[in-house]
Amino acid sequence: MSIWWSLHLRREAASVPLARRLLIGTMETAGVDPDVSYDLSVALSEACANAVEHGGDLGRGRTSGEYRVTAYLDGEKCRIEVTDSGPGFPAGRARPPVRVARPDAESGRGLGLIQQLADHVQIGNKPGHGGAVVSFDKMLKWREGAPLAAV
Repeated sequence: MSIWWSLHLRREAASVPLARRLLIGTMETAGVDPDVSYDLSVALSEACANAVEHGGDLGRGRTSGEYRVTAYLDGEKCRIEVTDSGPGFPAGRARPPVRVARPDAESGRGLGLIQQLADHVQIGNKPGHGGAVVSFDKMLKWREGAPLAAV
């Protein structure tokens, strides 16, 4: 069985825990191992926080007040995608650099954390529309007797 959901959220800090709780609730109900659920929920929180902070300035005074989160639990894998309508990553780079933040830095760790917590990460821009896309996936582990465990 597969589970798929998509949220359109306002670019407000309060949207981040909402997305995180929905993901955790979905995975708990499906029977995903709590450690995997936690890793994915932290990665999702980081991606959402980046969309809230950086995802709305389209230039010429226009801003987007929302971003989208889509999650797929399918068989042995969970894939999450966070898309915003901001300026995206700098043009001309195949992949944006993921910098390592200083230990005392208050920001700058998000993309690095996502890469550490997920199995596969794609970071880029939406084709032709402006905005960033951060997608990541992780192989799922299931609790014994999980109702939706891959067969």
